[in-house]
Parts: sequence; structure tokens; C-alpha cells
Amino acid sequence: MTATLPLTIAVYLLAMLALGVAAYRFTNNLKDYILGGRQLGRWVAALSAGASDMSGWLMLGLPGAVYLYGLNQIWIAVGLVAGAFLNWRFIARRLRRYTEAAGDALTLPDYFENRFADRSRVLRVASAFVILIFFTIYTSAGLVSGAILFEQVFGLDYHWALAIGAVSILSYTAIGGFLGVCWTDTVQGVMMFFALLIVPAVAISAMGGVEAMIAGANSAGPTGALDAFHDISLIGAVSLMAWGLGYFGQPHILARFMAIRDEAALPGAQLIGMTWMVLALYGAVATGLAGIGYFAAAPLANPETVFLALSQALFSPVIAGVLLAAVLAAVMSTVSSQLLVSSSVIAEDFWKRIFRPDAQARELLMAGRASVIVISVAALLLALDRDSTVLALVAYAWAGFGAAFGPVVILSLFWGRMTRNGALAGMVAGAATVIVWKQLSGGIFDLYEILPGFAVAMLAVVIVSLAGRAPPEEVRARHGAIAH
Repeated sequence: MTATLPLTIAVYLLAMLALGVAAYRFTNNLKDYILGGRQLGRWVAALSAGASDMSGWLMLGLPGAVYLYGLNQIWIAVGLVAGAFLNWRFIARRLRRYTEAAGDALTLPDYFENRFADRSRVLRVASAFVILIFFTIYTSAGLVSGAILFEQVFGLDYHWALAIGAVSILSYTAIGGFLGVCWTDTVQGVMMFFALLIVPAVAISAMGGVEAMIAGANSAGPTGALDAFHDISLIGAVSLMAWGLGYFGQPHILARFMAIRDEAALPGAQLIGMTWMVLALYGAVATGLAGIGYFAAAPLANPETVFLALSQALFSPVIAGVLLAAVLAAVMSTVSSQLLVSSSVIAEDFWKRIFRPDAQARELLMAGRASVIVISVAALLLALDRDSTVLALVAYAWAGFGAAFGPVVILSLFWGRMTRNGALAGMVAGAATVIVWKQLSGGIFDLYEILPGFAVAMLAVVIVSLAGRAPPEEVRARHGAIAH
């Protein structure tokens, strides 16, 4: 086992690096590096969006939560499915159209500035800072996931495991850019999909079938393990479902909509993406439930290792290595996407637009690649806290993006009366509410911070927009043309 597992995962890492090197040949300028020249097909767009969205949280955090608390954690999945569907259905098409019409915007800050004809650059800078702050937190969650994997499988010290995971992801992201990330995401998405269906199926079979699994969950698990309504308050259920609001403001997911080849590919991409998501979430929940009964005699010290433990207990070393590589794939897909968006912000929104307006294509590419290293180091320092949990870190960053950008993105696409000041107010109010709410607890403050943040941001956009002067005529005319 000890010889085969490292070899299997090493082969996987080399394969991902090879894809990154192959993508390097197609990356000639900043547009290629950030959006792959807007040439993603529906399969790559859908699977890379799903893989970059779910991350190690899908294979570690959610199964761990179900293993620890039971089926009442399923409300997260319900909210996520609803949010993802609405995002594909109402945001994807219009964002793809609008970002190209608004100065061929490559990043979300670029889109905000062009959408509102903001010559002051304040929208670009504010949104870029929000991205850098919350993506550093989000990236650290991915690095913690990778460290848990290497620690569990190879018995490495946590800090050495953290460093190895960071270097692995950094390599192909910096080399291959957006295409490298999307191509590897597609492979990783397929691996995650099959791993999440195979592991719980084999575990349930090994226990004697579904009835045996149910009996094990009822006897060894928490009280009401199979009751989705057990021990959960209204605030708790609403908080879990509120995760779905986050989709409208996640830059790494919205980037896939901006990069798809054309609008005609979107319906097919939506079908592929939603099918992948529903089945993968089912597998994550089933893994947690199966783990309750399977490890009844020797409960796991860390609930977030339930997928890893089942893979090692049930399969041969080679198959276990492939399954554990799928966990690494989940981690790498999201972290690489986050690093790419963050580096794009530094290269496009700071270096090119503010510090070096005359920078040539090669210099901008170098700035983007160098910034990947800088952000990785910052996230690595944050992840050094051994007590960090994947779910807690992801929840904070997810709420920050959902509240700061979600209302601004939605209203900017569908409301022509929205103003630059309204967008800025919503962005600041949403991010600030999440940060403040996170520090409070008890009563209403136990509500997941994305919900009050989203509501406050939405109100701020509407109130400030209506209180100020109407947008310039050319801005309203462009919005009307795109809307129809």
C-alpha cells in the first residue's frame, strides 16, 4: 500500500502538469491566459465549472458533515442545486453577451468598470480587493484539503503535506493559464464524478446492502441520522439552503460563462453541469451515511477523512490510489481556478490598468504568473493553522463573494437604472456585512452570514441607484440593446 499509493498519485500529478504544459502552447497573450480566448466548448465549460465549484469540500467537507451530524446536512445540497440551476438559467447567457459587448471584459472588475463606464477606476479597484481578500481565504481552504489528504495517506507532517500540495497546484496553474486549468478541471471533474459514485456503492455493498447501511446509521450515528428535519432549527435550515445564493457572485464560476465559445453552447453545458452536480452531491451524502455504519466500531477522529478512510479500507492499492487522486483532483481544480482569477485581477486590473498601462503582452503574462506565486504564499500562511476546517473556510469565502458580488451581478444584468455608485455601495455593504456578521453569535446572528449580506447589498444597490442621477444615455442604450 505505501509503495503503490504514492506512485499512483505521482503519475496523476505528472499527467496534470503535462496538460498544463500543453496548454502553454496555446497561451500567447493575457486574453488567452485569463479566458482561453473565449473558446471553451460545452463539455469543458460545464465540467470545469463543476469541478472548480465543488473542490475538496465535496469530497471531504460535505461527507464529513453528514458523517458527524446526519442527513440534516442535506439542505446544503438542496440550496446549492437550486442556486446553480438559476445561475446557469438566468446569468450565464446574459453575462457571456454583456462582457463581450462591454469592452470585451476579461475579469469581473473589468466588466463592472465597462458596464457602468466608470472612468474613476474605483469600481475596478474595490472589486479587485474583494476578490483578493476572499480568494486568499478560499485558496487556503483548498490547501488545507490537500494537506489532510497527504497527511492521512502518507503519514506526513501537516506542514510538509501543505507545502507539497501547494507546489503541485502552483506548477500547472502558472504554466498553463486558463486553458491549463480548464483542461485539467475536465479530467478532474470526471474523476470526482466516478469516485463519488463508486465509493459509497462499494461501501454499502460491503455492509450488506442499503438496509444494513440504514441500520448502521440508526444504531451508530447521531440521533436522527436519517431524518433531514432532526435537530435543525428554521434558522439552521435556511442557513444551509442559503449557500445557493453564493453562486451569483463566485468569480471562478462566472469566468466559465464568460469564456464559453458562444451562447448556443450554453443549454448543453447547463444540462451536463447540472447532471454532474446532482449525482456528485448524491455520492457525497451517501459516502457520509455509509461511513457512519462502516466505522461504527472505530469512529474516525477527523470526520472530514471519511471518504479517504473508505477508499483505503475497501479497495486495492492501485484503485485506492486513483480514488485518492480524485480527492486531490477536487482540491486542485478549485484552488487552481481561484489562483488564476486572483492572478488575472493583479495582471489585468492593477498592473495593466493602473501601474503599467503600456505593458506589452509578454510582460502581462509574466505579471499574471508571478502573482500566482504571491497569492499562494499568502494562502499557505493562512492555512498553517492546523485547526482550520475545510467547511468553515469555504463557508466564509463563499459568503463574502456571494454577498459582495451576487446582487451587483444580477442587477447589473437585468436593471438598466442601476448606477456606478449603486454597484459600489452594494459591493462594500455586502462584504462588510459578511465580515461583521461573522464575528457575532447567538440568536439571529447564528444565521449564515451570506443571507443578511446578500439582502443588505441588494437594498444598498437599489437605494443608492434611485437616490442618484440616472446612468448616462450611452450606458442605458447599451443595456437596452443587450437586454433585448
